[in-house]
Amino acid sequence: MKKTIALTHPKIKTARLVDSIKHDIKKYLARERRKSLPEGTDYWTFDCKFGPSEAEAEVVFTSEINKRIDGAVERELTEFYVEILARAAVHKPKADSI
Repeated sequence: MKKTIALTHPKIKTARLVDSIKHDIKKYLARERRKSLPEGTDYWTFDCKFGPSEAEAEVVFTSEINKRIDGAVERELTEFYVEILARAAVHKPKADSI
């Protein structure tokens, strides 16, 4: 998912629009996690970027996206860019403690 999302709409209030955006992102993450994993991998991880524009986007954790959206609303941005790319990964074995 690579999108520039508008935070303004002529008929929809900003709070309702933000809820809708957060819900769409949550749905996308759930849909990607349901896909079957490639051979030799354990789980899906996500490479995420967030910013006022694609050029200014910075790397963030998946858990920070909702906070960043709220921050964009507080700064009264008219739009923001979000990028979420799914990547299959393998858990690293835990080191045995002696």
